[in-house]
Amino acid sequence: MQPRRVFLKTLGAAAVALSFGFTAAQASAATITGAGSSWVFPLVSKWAQVYAQKTGTQVNYQSIGSGGGIQQIKAGTVAFGASDMPLKPEELKASGLIQFPTAIAGEDIIYNLPGIGPGQLILTGPVVAKIYMGEITKWNDPAIIALNKGLKLPDMAINVVHRSDGSGTTFTFADYLSKVSPEWKEKIGADTSVKWPTGVGGKGNEGVASFVKQLRGSIGYVEYAYILENKLSYARMYNKAGKLVSPSLEGFQAAAANVDFTKAQDFYVILTDQPGAESWPISGCTWQILRKSAPKEANEEVTKFFDWGFKYGQDQAKAIAFGPLPKSTVSTIEAYWKSELGI
Repeated sequence: MQPRRVFLKTLGAAAVALSFGFTAAQASAATITGAGSSWVFPLVSKWAQVYAQKTGTQVNYQSIGSGGGIQQIKAGTVAFGASDMPLKPEELKASGLIQFPTAIAGEDIIYNLPGIGPGQLILTGPVVAKIYMGEITKWNDPAIIALNKGLKLPDMAINVVHRSDGSGTTFTFADYLSKVSPEWKEKIGADTSVKWPTGVGGKGNEGVASFVKQLRGSIGYVEYAYILENKLSYARMYNKAGKLVSPSLEGFQAAAANVDFTKAQDFYVILTDQPGAESWPISGCTWQILRKSAPKEANEEVTKFFDWGFKYGQDQAKAIAFGPLPKSTVSTIEAYWKSELGI
């Protein structure tokens, strides 16, 4: 029997790829390819490794950013694209696509400041907006000092780090800033790519994390799993309820509790700046995007993988602060697959 291959493509040497070895007995197993969100890369990689061991199916996922994932699925060069920015129902319809959520997560501000450890720095959305607009340029600016009484902030220039690629992490970050800063909303707005007034760009969450680790005085934004895995210094923030909170799985889930995926068309919801005393302000989600016109076999392999993740991969998800979807949402996703894909 010849090996089955489901959209096995090479997307470029610069992309991060996951590849798992197989024995001769597994040669007939399917290979699934996906690309996009670096936010969800830690979760897909953990699920893919266990799934390969359990089923023999190989999942090759390339962390190229949400913008790249959207482009690749529209071009039909992968079986699924991953984006942290949901596509609007009208865009999905026009492009012959569907989307469904994967897991609840969040992102936070990271920094590299001498003598200031994780969770010691306190920030607000409006202050972060002014930093990223180039209006606050020193760590001992009065606006930062006012939030951090008793903390010795250095007389040091702020080195702003942002994403250089099309990024759902950027969309979530910029969407949050648009809600808390009218000036940001008017001048910059929210999208997977924005016109940055200042700073240097890193590719993927990986690139931003690396820049901040190396560059003294720097500030950046990354998905929380990268903070955990790289032991990065993270900020505490005030949420919409005016409560000082730390990033956590509980905080992400508290934000998600304000929305109902089952009632949203094509699962289109935004989780930033949600109400509630426990809600983390920069919470979000990752969506998987499929083509309706793809071979049924390809879409079946993708949905089997994610259905397995929903039902059996939650321990791996929680270990890196990805929150599981409610059972009602998973049931709605399965019904959505049947309705839209005939699976």
